[in-house]
Amino acid sequence: MWFTAVDYIIFALLLILSSAIGLYYALSGGKQRTTQEFLLANRNMGFLPVTLSLLATFQSAVAILGVPSEIYRSGTEYWFLGCSYILGLLIPACVFVPVFYRLRLTSTYEYLELRFSKKVRICGTITFIFQMVIYMGVVLYAPALAFSAVTGFSLWGVVLTMGLVCTLYTTLGGLKAVIWTDVIQTLVMFAGQLAVIIVGTAKVGGIQDVWAIAVNNSMISGINFNPDPFVRHSIWSLGIGGIFLMLSLYGVNQAQVQRYLSSRTEKEAVMSCYAVFPCQQLVLGLGCLTGLVMFAYYQKNEIQNPEMIKVPDQMVLYFVMDILQDFPGLPGLFVACLFSGALSTISSAFNSLATVTMEDLIKPHFPNLTESRATLISKGLALKYGLLCLGMAYISSLMGPVLQAALSIFGIVGGPLLGIFCLGFFFPFTNSIGAITGLLAGLIMAFWIGIGSFVDRMSVPTAAPILNVTSAPEGGNLTVVTTLLTSAAAAQSISGLKKFYSLSYMWYSAHNSTTVVIVGIIVSLLTGQCPLTLPPPLDHHWACSQES
Repeated sequence: MWFTAVDYIIFALLLILSSAIGLYYALSGGKQRTTQEFLLANRNMGFLPVTLSLLATFQSAVAILGVPSEIYRSGTEYWFLGCSYILGLLIPACVFVPVFYRLRLTSTYEYLELRFSKKVRICGTITFIFQMVIYMGVVLYAPALAFSAVTGFSLWGVVLTMGLVCTLYTTLGGLKAVIWTDVIQTLVMFAGQLAVIIVGTAKVGGIQDVWAIAVNNSMISGINFNPDPFVRHSIWSLGIGGIFLMLSLYGVNQAQVQRYLSSRTEKEAVMSCYAVFPCQQLVLGLGCLTGLVMFAYYQKNEIQNPEMIKVPDQMVLYFVMDILQDFPGLPGLFVACLFSGALSTISSAFNSLATVTMEDLIKPHFPNLTESRATLISKGLALKYGLLCLGMAYISSLMGPVLQAALSIFGIVGGPLLGIFCLGFFFPFTNSIGAITGLLAGLIMAFWIGIGSFVDRMSVPTAAPILNVTSAPEGGNLTVVTTLLTSAAAAQSISGLKKFYSLSYMWYSAHNSTTVVIVGIIVSLLTGQCPLTLPPPLDHHWACSQES
C-alpha cells in the first residue's frame, strides 16, 4: 500500500496548482491592495464559482471519510439527510441572503450590531472565532492521521505541507484565490470519488451485485418514523433536525455568507444558494454509494490487514488503497480528493476568521485605519490563523479520543449562533439583553449536553471498527457537522441524565437554537421591548439598535 511516482505527481500537482492560483491573484488585478478585494473579491464573483465554493467549504475530508464509513457500518438511513436540504437551502436563499446582501455587510456579525448592539456583535464574533479555530485544526489533523496510518507517510510532514500551502494561497490571493481553488478542489473531489465507485463496482461484479448484496444484508434502510429524539437516526431527526444544521451552515455562518457577499448581484448570490441544492444531493449520493460499494466488496473479499484499521474513518482509505493499488495514479487522485476537502475548508476558515477579526474587533477601535494598512493587517491575520491552525492540529494529536469531542464543538456552537440571528430576524420585540442572555443559555445548554454525552461515552469501552459484518448494532451519538465518526457500542437501557445526554446529535442545532430563542424572548419581555425602527436600506426589516 505505497504510492507510485505517478501518485506522488498527481498529489503534488494539486498543491502546486493551489499555490499558483494564490500567487496569480496576488500579482494580477488589484493585487489584493484593498480589504474589499482581499476579503470580498471586490464583490465581483459569478454564481458558478461561488456555488462550488459554497459546496466545498464544508464538504471537508471529514465528510469524504465519514459518510462512506457511516453507510458501511449502519446502512443507508443517513441518506435521508438529503430531505433537509430543501428547506435548509430555500430559507437562506429567501430570508438571510437578501438581507445580508442589501446591507452591504463584510462581517455577518455587523448585522447583530445594527439589530441589537455592539456587545451582541462582539459576543457573536468571539463565539464564531472559538468555533472555527478548534474546527480547522481538527480538519487538518484528522485526514492526515488517517492517511498516515494507512500509507505510512510522515504524519507531521503531511500536516505541515497542507497547512503551509493553504496558508500561502489564502494569505497571498485573498478570497478570490480561496474561491477559485475551491472550484478546482471540488472537481478533484468529484473525480476521486467517482474513480473509487467505478473501480470498486467493477471489482464487485457490477452495480446490480452491489445492490443485491446490500439488500440481502439489510443495508438498504426504510423510513424510520420513530419520533423519539433519543433515537440516533429517524426521518424526523434527519429531515427536521437536519434543516437547523443546514441553516446554521448555509444561513448565518461567516464562511458561507462571505461567499454570498462576494457575488456581483443579489440575484447571483441567491442563485448560488439554490444551485448548491443539487450539488449537495450529488455529494451525499456519491458518499453513500461509496459506502455500499465498500460493504459489498468486503462481503466478497477478506480484509488482509485489519490491524491497520484502528478507527472507522481509516476504513475508507484502506478500501481505496486496496482496490486502486493496481491502477497507478488513482490512489494519488483520491488522496488529492481527500486533501482537497481539507484545504477548501481550512482556507475558508482562515479567510473568514481574518474578516471577522478585522471588521468586528479591530476597525471599530481604529476608525482612522488607512485602507492599505487594514489590508496588510488582514493578510497578517490570515497568516497568523494559518500558523494557529498548525498549533491546533498538534493539540488535537495530544487530545487522543477528545479529537471527536473537538469535532462535536463545531455542531454545538452553530446552533446558538443560528438562534441569535433568528431572534433578530423573526422577533422584532427582542432586545440586546435578551439576545446576550439567550446566547449564553444556548451555549451552556449545548456544552452541557455535548460534553456530558462525550464523557458518558468515554466511560464505556469502545469496540473495534466493524469489518466483515451483515449488520451493525446501533452506536452512541457523536455531534459532528455532517458525518458520523462513531463507535459500535451496543444500545443500552438508560435513564436520568444519561438519557438526556443520549439526545440524537441531529437534534443538537435545533435544540440549542430553540433554547436561545425561548430564553431571548422571555428575557426581552421581562426587561422591556425595544423601540421599533426601520434601518436603511431595508424598509421591510426590523431593527433595534441600542447604545452599547
